[in-house]
Amino acid sequence: MKETKRLLISREDIARRVKELAAQISQDYRGKEPVLVGILKGAFIFLADLVRALDFPVEIDFVRLMSYGDGTTSSGEVRVTKDVELPLEGRHVLVVEDIVDIGYTLYFLRQHLAGRNPLSLKFCCLIDKKERRAVNVPLDYVGFVVEKGFLVGYGLDCAEKMRTLPDVYELVD
Repeated sequence: MKETKRLLISREDIARRVKELAAQISQDYRGKEPVLVGILKGAFIFLADLVRALDFPVEIDFVRLMSYGDGTTSSGEVRVTKDVELPLEGRHVLVVEDIVDIGYTLYFLRQHLAGRNPLSLKFCCLIDKKERRAVNVPLDYVGFVVEKGFLVGYGLDCAEKMRTLPDVYELVD
């Protein structure tokens, strides 16, 4: 595992951008009572900060999907290990993800949740990483665009390590 890290996005930049996203989401969802669905484990820190910055109440649920295992590359096969428990039919749903990389996870989840007949289904990610995108997935709210690199911190991990770093770092050789 790579151990050297380079600061990519500071906690101050993250906090500022989360507030900006929350303001946009608050405006777009005013009066709609959405369900926010966080993708475990990576999105829990971003989701917590985001919902505290919203100016309206929301319901929160989680889904856990596996595609990486303990490695640093996606297996390409996505499976649900914890599903959403709240009813989504006829509800506005906003999925919150930490990072969109290859795109398999969100492509799978879009189809999975669309089967629950939500009124609307949108996606918010902290980081849109373009380097290895294999599947085009529409993103409605994006915190930061990063072209490449293996990222850790602020919920992002490498084999379950470095998730609790308050900033986002790129692992380098």
